[in-house]
Amino acid sequence: MENLEIYVLVGSFVFFLAIGMPVAFGVGLSSLLAILVNIESIPAFTTIAQRMATGLDSFSLLAIPFFVLAGQIMNQGGIAKRLIAFAKALVGSFPGGLAYVNIIGAMLFGAISGSAMAAVSAIGGALGPQMEKEGYEKSYGAAVNIASSTTGLVIPPSNILIVYSLASGGASIAALFLAGYIPGLLIGLGLMIVAFVYAKRKNYPRGEKLSLKTLLYTFVDALPSLLMLVVIIGGIVIGIFTATEASGIAVLYTLVLAGIYKELSFAKIQSIAINSVSTTAVVMLLIGCSMSMSWVMAYADIPQTVTSALLSVSENKIIILLLINLILLAVGIFMDMTPAVLIFTPIFLPVVTALGMDPVHFGIVMVMNLCIGLCTPPVGSVLFVGIGVAGISLEKVIKPLIPLFIVMIAVLLAVTYIPALSMFLPGLFN
Repeated sequence: MENLEIYVLVGSFVFFLAIGMPVAFGVGLSSLLAILVNIESIPAFTTIAQRMATGLDSFSLLAIPFFVLAGQIMNQGGIAKRLIAFAKALVGSFPGGLAYVNIIGAMLFGAISGSAMAAVSAIGGALGPQMEKEGYEKSYGAAVNIASSTTGLVIPPSNILIVYSLASGGASIAALFLAGYIPGLLIGLGLMIVAFVYAKRKNYPRGEKLSLKTLLYTFVDALPSLLMLVVIIGGIVIGIFTATEASGIAVLYTLVLAGIYKELSFAKIQSIAINSVSTTAVVMLLIGCSMSMSWVMAYADIPQTVTSALLSVSENKIIILLLINLILLAVGIFMDMTPAVLIFTPIFLPVVTALGMDPVHFGIVMVMNLCIGLCTPPVGSVLFVGIGVAGISLEKVIKPLIPLFIVMIAVLLAVTYIPALSMFLPGLFN
C-alpha cells in the first residue's frame, strides 16, 4: 500500500498515547514500526538508534541541563521569595492585589528560571495559602497560578525555544529570545486584566500599602536576581557568549546568589542535583526519540504532504494560519511540549515559510499554542502540578481557567497576525 509507513506511524503513535504509554516510548516505538514496514529488522533498529544519537549530538542542547540546574537553584535558593516580595510591594496594594503578585511573580521567576514547572510550584506554594487566608477562592488562586506560570516559557531564557531552534534547522536563539519578550508581556497583561475584572466582581481585598522605602528595599533585595536577565540576554544579543555558554554562566550566577542569601543546605543541594539530572534525562530522551520520528516523517514525505494539503485548502494566509493554530492547540492538549515542537516543527515550518512567515515568528506562535496545552487536561503538566500544590480537584479549577484561556488565545491570535509584536525587537539588533 502506498505511504503505508505514514499510516503505521500515525496509527501506532495514537494507539500508544491512548493506552497511556509514556510519550517518549510511544514516539520511539511508532517510529521503529514505521521503518520496519520498508526496512529489515536489524537495519531498522540501527537506524532508529543512530537517529536518536545524532539528534542529541548538538552543542546547543548543552544549554538545557544548565538552565534546568539554574532553575532548580533559584527555586530552592531564596530567589523566588525575593521576587515575590518585590512583586507584592509593587502591586499588592491594588484591589485583588495578590492575584497581580502571582502573575508578576510567575513572569519574573519563570523568565529567570525558564521553567513553568518551577514557577507553578514555587509561586503557588508561597502565595496559595496567603490568598486563601485573605478570602480568595482557592480555585481562582490556583487558576491564576497555573496560567501565569507558562509566561516564562515565552519570555527568555527558555529551554523550549532552544529546542525549537534545533528542530527548525538553525533559527537564531538570540532572535527567538528577543522575539519572546513582547508576546510574553502581553500574556501577563491580559491575565492581569482578567484579575482586575475578578477583583471588582468578587470584591477582593486590597493588600497593605507599603511605603516607598519598603518598595525600594524589596527592589534592591531582588535586583541581583533581576540582573541575571540582563546579564544572560544582554550577553547573548551583544555576542559576548552563546546561549550554551550563557547557561553555564546562569548556573554560576545563581550559585553565587544562593551563597549570598545563605539558603542552600547540603540536603537542598542533593535534591537540586537529583531533580536536575532526572528532568534532563526525561527531556533528552524525548528529544532523541522525537528526532528519530522527525527523520521517519521526512523519509515518508509527510511535511511535503501536509504542506500540499494545507495549501490546497486555501491560498488565504489568514485561514491557513488559523488552521495551524487550531491543530497546534489540539496537539497541546494531548502531547507534552518538547516532543510536540520536535515533531510538528518540520511539518508546519515549510507551510508557513511558503506563506512568507519568518521561522522566528512561527517559533513564538508555536510555543504560545503549546503553553496553553500545558494548562489543559489530560496531559497538561503545569495544570496537574498547580492543582497538586493548591490541594484542589481538577473539576473546580477548570471554570476560573476559562477566561484566562480566552485571553491567552486572544494574545496568540494577535501575535500570529501582527508579526511586529514578535519581530520588532529582533529587528532592532539585525
